[in-house]
Amino acid sequence: MQPGPQNAITDVPGVLVGQVERVDPPYLTGTTVVHVPGTAVAGVDVRGGAPGTRETDLLAPVNSNGGVNAIVLTGGSAFGLDTAGSVMRWLEERGEGVRVGQGEYDVVPIVPAAVIFDLARGGDFKARPEPSWGADAIAAATDGPVALGNHGAGTGARARSLKGGVGSASVRLDDGTTVGALVIVNAAGSTVDADGNLYGARLGLGDEFAHLRTPVEPPPPAAPGRNLIPGPSMNTVIAIVATDVPLDKAATHRMAMIAHDGLARAIDPIHTLVDGDSIFALSTQTSDEPRLSVTDPTALGQLETVYAAGARTLSRAIVHAMLNAESVQTPAGTIPSYRDAYPSAFPTD
Repeated sequence: MQPGPQNAITDVPGVLVGQVERVDPPYLTGTTVVHVPGTAVAGVDVRGGAPGTRETDLLAPVNSNGGVNAIVLTGGSAFGLDTAGSVMRWLEERGEGVRVGQGEYDVVPIVPAAVIFDLARGGDFKARPEPSWGADAIAAATDGPVALGNHGAGTGARARSLKGGVGSASVRLDDGTTVGALVIVNAAGSTVDADGNLYGARLGLGDEFAHLRTPVEPPPPAAPGRNLIPGPSMNTVIAIVATDVPLDKAATHRMAMIAHDGLARAIDPIHTLVDGDSIFALSTQTSDEPRLSVTDPTALGQLETVYAAGARTLSRAIVHAMLNAESVQTPAGTIPSYRDAYPSAFPTD
């Protein structure tokens, strides 16, 4: 197996990604939107103890909704959920959504969302995503390369003592199908082990992370930042895994469940009470080909291959987020990137 041409979730046919961010002080936040113009069967699995989400119940296999039009990942904590409304209006203006009437625009777009806690990372509690950012992000969505690191919802993200951000990766399976992942790394846990190695780097495909070395620098001090609520910093890792393999709702839900293994292999600890870790899964196949079901014994082998690929691809996406993140200056001090904290990990740079 090899990464797709862009090594990003946009290698999965039918997936577009758009992002907006604002970094002028006191802002340090942004919004990322995944648009699926042909709709996609979707599932979600929420395991963090402090999630901020929208429209997740609708995705349960026992409920009637057939698919989604877009998914929003955003900063701003619960305030950021307002960005999904402008995505809905953008889709409505184009007639995309569940048809509920005879008119051209009589539709209800399905737009689930999840947020990270990045409030006051730039210095001001109220410097958070505006509702219009969702529409701006989906309007910018393309099937091209995904901007990684300090972009979109990853702009103000951090992973314990290091700068987090947006990560993405993909894999082309032996049968020609594709699995991709997009992640916002904003974890209470760490992405590096005691020696400074990125946990997920061991899961790279081929020589993907072969250039990395065990660093000699000591771990950086705890990341600066203003705790708005007494106790540990509020965080969250949110992600999307996608494939063009035709899955039904239950099989897609299972894909989201197993993808959490990818988080656990790349971040420690994970699923804490101050994280809202949530993963969406998408199956973008729109043909009339029968969809794979977890109740079909003949489909189990293919499903296990797709699920394992999804979890591993998500781990790889976390590594790409950390490698592409850039240090940021905040009113409380510098949040260093992995590259700046561990320069000896890159001997060939």
